[in-house]
Amino acid sequence: MSKIAVVYWSGTGNTETMAAAVLEGAKEKGAEAVLLTPPEFDASMLDSLDAVAFGCPAMGAEVLEEEEFEPMFSACEAKLNGKKIALFGSYGWGDGEWMRSWEETCIGDGAVLACDSVICNEAPDGDAISSCKALGAALAE
Repeated sequence: MSKIAVVYWSGTGNTETMAAAVLEGAKEKGAEAVLLTPPEFDASMLDSLDAVAFGCPAMGAEVLEEEEFEPMFSACEAKLNGKKIALFGSYGWGDGEWMRSWEETCIGDGAVLACDSVICNEAPDGDAISSCKALGAALAE
């Protein structure tokens, strides 16, 4: 059984809704999965996990949330080499540049992206929820 953490930050609830769907998809595939926020997660926890889903909306000029999520994620980067991960989040403007930049950072860190990242504009619709469940399932495989 895979051990997975779904670590997310949400300001409006959109990314939180996505995180819940990722968790559901992982559990449906038999993973032991937990939902955590940045204050509840730190880099040392990566050692005991088979995979991690990171979720963060686009903020400001298409960047990760800077007070809680980005510092936590930066602290994890040194341990991402060879780690199976997936990324998700919502946005309200732009074209998804924050996600492309985030993916490049993760690939540069040596992370293994389990599947395509999931982004949605504003609140996740049925398709986005299905994609989030599939993301969770891909992490559990």
